[in-house]
Amino acid sequence: MTVPTLDFRDGSIRLLDQTKLPLETVFIECRDIPSVAEAITSLRVRGAPAIGLTAAFGVALAARLLADQHLAETEFRSGVSAAAAQLAATRPTAVNLFWALERMRAVLDASGGADSKQIAERLLLEATRMLKEDERCNRAMGRHGAELIPDGANILTHCNAGALATGAYGTALGVIQAAHEAGKRLHVWVDETRPLLQGARLTAWELREAGIPHTLITDNMAGHFMQRGQIDLAMVGADRIVANGDGANKIGTYSVAVLARAHALPFYFVAPTSTVDLSIADGHHIPIEERKPDEVTSFRGVRTAPEGTAVANPAFDVTPSRLVTAIVTERGIVRAPFAEGLRAALGNREETVVST
Repeated sequence: MTVPTLDFRDGSIRLLDQTKLPLETVFIECRDIPSVAEAITSLRVRGAPAIGLTAAFGVALAARLLADQHLAETEFRSGVSAAAAQLAATRPTAVNLFWALERMRAVLDASGGADSKQIAERLLLEATRMLKEDERCNRAMGRHGAELIPDGANILTHCNAGALATGAYGTALGVIQAAHEAGKRLHVWVDETRPLLQGARLTAWELREAGIPHTLITDNMAGHFMQRGQIDLAMVGADRIVANGDGANKIGTYSVAVLARAHALPFYFVAPTSTVDLSIADGHHIPIEERKPDEVTSFRGVRTAPEGTAVANPAFDVTPSRLVTAIVTERGIVRAPFAEGLRAALGNREETVVST
């Protein structure tokens, strides 16, 4: 995809507004922390890696704005920390957000003796480094994961895990893209992904741009096509994978995994090691974001449910590791026992970032 998800230019964060796709290609300019936080909360930017990168650039932006105020050192550092805290409060499930903010805090903490403008430049440099790392990691995942896709495969996806969800190239869609670039014949079944239709609006758009054959289906059609032998594997991204291999992804992913197991089909997570959270033992402890009812009762301002209807709207569900065939990371393909493999992948993350 030639349209960048995000970049930093002229003192602002430029984001592709994903709420407008596929009908319009609109960019927004975030020039302060409230506008960055709003863009994340409202899903103008979405996808775990892209959220983390946007937050990192948000911290750098806050530091620049504060540096221009010529504050005392303690006030400057307090202001940057407050900006990071505001961004951390936007979305609770995607661990990349917190991973990115921790990296920015580490730069701030290690900048003793530097003045505010120097710290601001160091923070911007770190965010830029993370953006470049993201593409390298995604392309490495693409190379590893392409080995799992046989020539002629029919692949089911859920939600959007392409370049739009990252800094570039994508996670699960990056693997599909890499297999396509390697000359494999592919067909992708695209779950529409209710309630916000990230599959219909975003994944179908990206696949069209890449020239990859695909068919859009409603979420409740997946079992039908599996039963008819028209799906060979399921491949999705993730917002948080915990120590035992359980993974949180867009609501409906668990249903896909259950269906895949019932039909003896492989189910793969594709996620960088920045999505892995070893501090949580299993998926029962992953915080699940609950979003506004109107995302379910209406779509783009058109109401589809009666007034007063009670609504549950969890944005994510958790797929237990027993349903996961393998997890594709930039370090390679991790298989059961996942706890051991994920620890090894995280232990060597820095080596991969430098060498890929």
